Amino acid sequence: MFHISKHADISALRLTACTRVAYNDRIPVIGASMTPESLSPSASLDAKIKQLGDWRGQMLAKVRDIIHQADPEIIEEWKWVKPTSAGTPVFSHNGIVCTAETYKSVVKMTFAKGALLKDPARLFNSSLEGNVRRAIDIHQGEKINEAALKELIRAAVALNPAGKCKPKAKKA
Repeated sequence: MFHISKHADISALRLTACTRVAYNDRIPVIGASMTPESLSPSASLDAKIKQLGDWRGQMLAKVRDIIHQADPEIIEEWKWVKPTSAGTPVFSHNGIVCTAETYKSVVKMTFAKGALLKDPARLFNSSLEGNVRRAIDIHQGEKINEAALKELIRAAVALNPAGKCKPKAKKA
């Protein structure tokens, strides 16, 4: 296990926060003093779920499982760590598929390219006005249409290019 002190180089912090780790790569014991930047992304998400300890933690765990059922090759990342924010759990496959965040009264899944996705089950209920993203707000007591959510996740994965980056077109 590794730990980054408060005196660590910022590039090391950025590397740690964005390191890609497979779903089953867990750190078994998560201490209360550990922060997202000192854990693997999967362990950070485990800690977040445990820390919440209410319906939001249960829903976040359920959403995470649905995401991995929809695409077993999805990668958990922890991005956008700042002094004022612990960061955001991100699910990626050849690019960002979605984020999963918790707020006081909602668990929010934001799809990076959601505006390009067909949503016949009308799961998207937030961030509908934008040209790129779409979100699903899940409130306490709501049930998830798991089949429709899995299809949405698979469609979002399909939008990402097969390689890490697209080759740039050459100027004539």
